[in-house]
Amino acid sequence: MTTTTTDERALADLQRDHGPALFHFLLGLTFGDRQRAEDLLQETLVRAWQHPEAFDGPYESMRPWLFTVGRRLAIDARRARLARPAEVSDAVLESAPGREDTADSAVAALDVRRAVRTLSPEHRAVLVQIYFRGLSVSETAEVLGIPAGTVKSRSYYALRVLSRHLPGYSSRSSSLSSGSRAAAAATST
Repeated sequence: MTTTTTDERALADLQRDHGPALFHFLLGLTFGDRQRAEDLLQETLVRAWQHPEAFDGPYESMRPWLFTVGRRLAIDARRARLARPAEVSDAVLESAPGREDTADSAVAALDVRRAVRTLSPEHRAVLVQIYFRGLSVSETAEVLGIPAGTVKSRSYYALRVLSRHLPGYSSRSSSLSSGSRAAAAATST
């Protein structure tokens, strides 16, 4: 009856004689990752256990064979890790921003557009410059060719009209999405 695995005593001697050197070699291949190096060391010793013919090789020491097997296992493990997506811990997933429901922001944008259409052209022009283009009062006055006081007055009255045409939108609402912030800005004064 022939044996298909290495003798346990020979394997224990192999681990005692070559295990520490092989571990340090594998630690270098895994960039200091002790857990991966230990896994590779164990897998290398399993391969030695499964291939007793390696002990009968023409070389004086098993170390070159072990280092070759360990290096190949490290390369295969790295290729396997690179072939699949990187693992993400729960902490990363919890800190990732959630996807917002775009339906609410789309409805809010439609409501704001509809309400803005009810304004006079002068009031609408002021709000478009200040709230939608982000200009300051003085920049708006320069673009429209009117005094800054007129810009302030028109924006005040325009916002009052919008607040009547946009019931339910207010700056105190806690369920504002990014699309309805413009509506809140247009209605708050």
